[in-house]
Amino acid sequence: MPDESVLPTEPSPAETSGLRGARLAARVRQALYNLPAADLAAAHERMREGGTRRHLEYFHDGRVEAIRVLPCPITLLPEQLVYLHSVTRTLHYALLRMPELYLGDPAVHDLLRLDPVEDEWLHACWTPAVKARNPVFDRLDCMVDYASPIWKDTLRFVEPNLTGVGGLYLVPAVEEVVEEAVVPLLVSQDPGIRLTRLLDARTLLLHELMEHLEVVGRPGGTICLVEPKYELEGIDEQRRLAEYFGRRHGIRVLHADPSELRMKGDEVYCGDRQVDLVYRDYAVLDLVELAAGGMDPEPMRRLFRENRVVSSITAELDCKSCFEVLTDPVLSERYYSEEERRVFQHHVLWTRVVGDRKTSLPSGEVGDLLEFARREREWLVLKPSRGYGGDGVLLGQTVGEGEWVSALDAALADEELWVVQRLAQIPVVEVPTLTTDGTLHPEAFYHVMGFASSDSGIAILARASQRQVVNVAQHGGMAAVMVVEEA
Repeated sequence: MPDESVLPTEPSPAETSGLRGARLAARVRQALYNLPAADLAAAHERMREGGTRRHLEYFHDGRVEAIRVLPCPITLLPEQLVYLHSVTRTLHYALLRMPELYLGDPAVHDLLRLDPVEDEWLHACWTPAVKARNPVFDRLDCMVDYASPIWKDTLRFVEPNLTGVGGLYLVPAVEEVVEEAVVPLLVSQDPGIRLTRLLDARTLLLHELMEHLEVVGRPGGTICLVEPKYELEGIDEQRRLAEYFGRRHGIRVLHADPSELRMKGDEVYCGDRQVDLVYRDYAVLDLVELAAGGMDPEPMRRLFRENRVVSSITAELDCKSCFEVLTDPVLSERYYSEEERRVFQHHVLWTRVVGDRKTSLPSGEVGDLLEFARREREWLVLKPSRGYGGDGVLLGQTVGEGEWVSALDAALADEELWVVQRLAQIPVVEVPTLTTDGTLHPEAFYHVMGFASSDSGIAILARASQRQVVNVAQHGGMAAVMVVEEA
């Protein structure tokens, strides 16, 4: 018999790939450290100018704040990109099924609970046309450490964002700034590396919209980006997207507040232009609130029913509790294939709606949810199921037992749904940060990724912060994610 105690002398293919990724990432950082101070100072100024020219800014409390761009790109290998795209699309198609599960299964209905007016809109707008071709352009947020030798084990999805996703303009703008100001300097120091950008998020979105115009029988029709156009808070992305589509692709795209849409016969108009398709950053509850103030909701409602809104009415189920459907063994086995469930088990964090009930725990055993949540504080996160921007997120390990129990009790009493989620390890990356005089200082940053995808590719939003709740809205920064190869 062979001696089973003898270890293999060569690393496995997975180990080889993981080590190669770590080695190339280290070479990129070292190339940055090797640059002369004068070159770094000039790069810092070019990055500042490039960010200003591209409007990398955030509106907050009436002030305009520049979004910090980190000079060192985060790198991944081509084969990693292929795997990430496959996993992301699997989750995307799983989430597309939420309306049919919500409408057909009382257990799912309770987990994804909607306001009565949202429920009415969902019933009215979940038409055969939407069921047949359900257009959702989403961003799925996750933790992942590309440089880890076991990087697949670090890939953990934390929440879906199914409509009006942030970053579609910012991501390529950040990539452009780093590609112009930093990448040539890195390659000059280490000609043996090649850094390339991912697919442009703006182009991914535009292709999805143009393709859906054909689906609804309006090829080449007019696209309108709809958002709270006159609220100066957050990121002014849709206006920049409309400008980019016109400048780069020669396509005139409208930009409107929903109050600017009107019915003319059976068609929706914005000004004197017929609207054929809407990309929205507006939830149904916000539309209902506008209607209470006198706005006519019929244009948006008509567009929803006729499957002319991206993201579709499906996106009203944009909640973290969707992940309980995917990670509950009974529900996931009822509705998803064995292959899909393997993806959920490996990459979707255990998530449960806060309630006084029994449920399957991370160990696989069935137990009391509240008892488990109180006992395992340091391994859990508490967050509102439908919150965004990092608001309300509480990491159990950052507070004492009393504060944690009080927060759980408040969540239990709240009319809105809250979830507890297994805490993921947030990757910490050493980032050489740049000062105006060309000095580099190594600093550690937490990183969270957001994957926006289509069947043709994937764009990656990389947010960085020195706080564990990582979000641009929480005054974090951004990094460019690039594919690295040996030249």
